[in-house]
Amino acid sequence: MEWIVVADASHARLLRRERDDEPLVAVSTWRHDASHDKPSETGSDRPGHSAADWRAGGSRFEPRIDPRRKEHARFAAEVAARLEPAAVGGEYGRLSLYAPAAFLGELRAALGRHAQERLRVAVDVDLVAYGLDELERRIARALHAHEPQQHARP
Repeated sequence: MEWIVVADASHARLLRRERDDEPLVAVSTWRHDASHDKPSETGSDRPGHSAADWRAGGSRFEPRIDPRRKEHARFAAEVAARLEPAAVGGEYGRLSLYAPAAFLGELRAALGRHAQERLRVAVDVDLVAYGLDELERRIARALHAHEPQQHARP
């Protein structure tokens, strides 16, 4: 069985497919509205500063993390928290991720070891707005474009 995650920084859908020739089935949906909030609503709208005092007893201040990026990481961890125990329990054998590059990086970083072992493909593409029928076509197209190019030999 394959689990497919179609996501962006504020929406994620978990789909499954028993075999490659079977249709996708929706399993669950997540929304993370905080990813759309203005930075002033999720934290300070003024970036932090970075300073270091390397003297004995000195202080070091790290720059603040962008509040939006922090919310993206939080949402990626929420999605990954569903994937890891299912991988450990053998609920799926393959995992495919489809998300825009920035969120795809957050999601991959949040995956646990067992989910990473089952990761078949991670594709930089935004598909969250599409219904199941259109997702079938677009996932097939994204997979085809993602496959390593076969080079003809003379």
